Amino acid sequence: MVNIHEPGPLEGRAERWPVLAVTGALEVRLAETEAEVEAAQHLRYLVFYEEMSAVPSPEMRAQRRDFDRFDDFCDHLLVVDRSVFDEDGQPLVVGTYRLIRDEYAAKAGGFYTLGEYDLSPMLNAWPASTHWLELGRSCILKEWRSKTSTMQLLWRGLLSYCARFSSEVMFGCASLHGTDPQALALPLSYLHHYHAMPERLRVRARPELYTSMNLMPKEAIDPKAALRTLPPMIKGYLRAGCLIGDGAFVDRQFDTTDVFIYLPLKDMDPRYMSRFGSGT
Repeated sequence: MVNIHEPGPLEGRAERWPVLAVTGALEVRLAETEAEVEAAQHLRYLVFYEEMSAVPSPEMRAQRRDFDRFDDFCDHLLVVDRSVFDEDGQPLVVGTYRLIRDEYAAKAGGFYTLGEYDLSPMLNAWPASTHWLELGRSCILKEWRSKTSTMQLLWRGLLSYCARFSSEVMFGCASLHGTDPQALALPLSYLHHYHAMPERLRVRARPELYTSMNLMPKEAIDPKAALRTLPPMIKGYLRAGCLIGDGAFVDRQFDTTDVFIYLPLKDMDPRYMSRFGSGT
């Protein structure tokens, strides 16, 4: 097992890349050094543990970084603000995505999402040669969250990455804040009734973790009102054309309720691909 407290070289990660896109002082690229990976982990800690209500381990609290065993088996997509510097004098990382390709998952013993969902219907429905990309740990620093360019750069970088590695299906977990499903009945029920994956490949939360999303009848849902209750990240996935798995997972460590996101690149909304995928 990789010791994340004593990180080694970035073996197996994507080769050195140039900056993928620039908007003003912001640029998107992949982490190339352990210091940049740690900067992404520190950003995750600020958002998940200090701004939100996740519960860190003593090691995480001492280092003020969010980490797990998957961090050494992935690529970290970064949005960097070159006009602002961190305490080490480096441009500040203000947004991040954790990207796990199938070859990385094989080294890690499986995808992170397997801890919450049974992926076998989805994996078995596609050819064995399919290139998968698991998305996770996405966050943006609060002061940059209102700048549409930050999320746009993350998407542009993500689609450039997909093009480089011929990724065919993106998937992962997306979170709604809070652990009371009844308080989230409207958004969960909306996702269940209006955006469900096809039954033949529908991913389902593991039985011991399964929480029903069918908490309201479809006729009782106001779709526009439901959309307003969704986090921006999930709304962005829906606009791109994603579908949702069966069942939510209540993650008490992160104080969230997770849903499964499924997005084949061939089914992505052409307007989204045109807007963020140009040049890839």
